[in-house]
This record gives sequence, C-alpha cells and structure tokens, in this order.
Amino acid sequence: MTRVVVYGGKGALGSTLVNHFKSKSWWVCSIDLVENPEADANVVVKGSTLEEQAANVNTEIAKIADDKFDALFCVAGGWAGGDAANKNFIKNTDLMMKQSIWTSVISANVAAQHLKEGGLLQLTGAEPCLAGTHFMIGYGLSKAAVHQ
Repeated sequence: MTRVVVYGGKGALGSTLVNHFKSKSWWVCSIDLVENPEADANVVVKGSTLEEQAANVNTEIAKIADDKFDALFCVAGGWAGGDAANKNFIKNTDLMMKQSIWTSVISANVAAQHLKEGGLLQLTGAEPCLAGTHFMIGYGLSKAAVHQ
C-alpha cells in the first residue's frame, strides 16, 4: 500500500490532497495544527519554536512510522502581504516564515528519517516569488527560501 504524509493536511490544498490520496486507497497521515478526520493518522503540531515543533512532529511520526513512507507533500502555508511600510510588515513576515520555511524544514527532516529510498519530498513554492515581491515581502522571502 502506498503511504504518504501531507504536512498541512487540514488546510484547503492539504485536505484536497488527503481526499485524493484516500480515493486511491492510499494510507495518508496528516500533519497540521488540527486533525483531519479523513486521514488514517494525524500529527497535531505543538510548540511555539521551530525546535519544539520539529521535536513534536518527529516524536509523533516515529510512533506511527512502522514502515517508511513513499512520499511527503508539504503544502502548509498561507498568505500575508505588505511592503516594508505596512504596519503589519514584521508580524506578517514572521507568520510567513513559520508557515512556509518552518514547515519545509521540518518536512525535510522527517523525510530524511522516514522516506523510502527513492521516495518523494515535495515542498511548495510560488511562481510570483521568482520575480520581485515588493508588495508582499514576507511572503516573497519565505517562498524564495523554499525554492532553494
């Protein structure tokens, strides 16, 4: 049986992936801030720092990883805009870093430990970030980092 992990499995894109993979009779684990009842297993992210979240996710994945996974899709994220003069610029940039970079880093770490040889790790970037993003700097920074 094909086994996949969807980081961001309760969001709009993540829920769609969970449902799609389930329709193919694949085993699916959702990692998110809340459970996805459609998934076979759930890891609820806890912690307020990158280190705490990574430790939590790795501990919980180890409990359910009786076999290696075929793929890990990181689709966690969101959008918050604003240029450097925006009153929410720092707050929005912090949010974008947590939603895109932290989830990508944790996904890569989980994949290094739990993916089958030749397995797929997919990190979600964004096409607009291949050009200038002066009107959404935090988003542009975070997605550009994922493209690396």
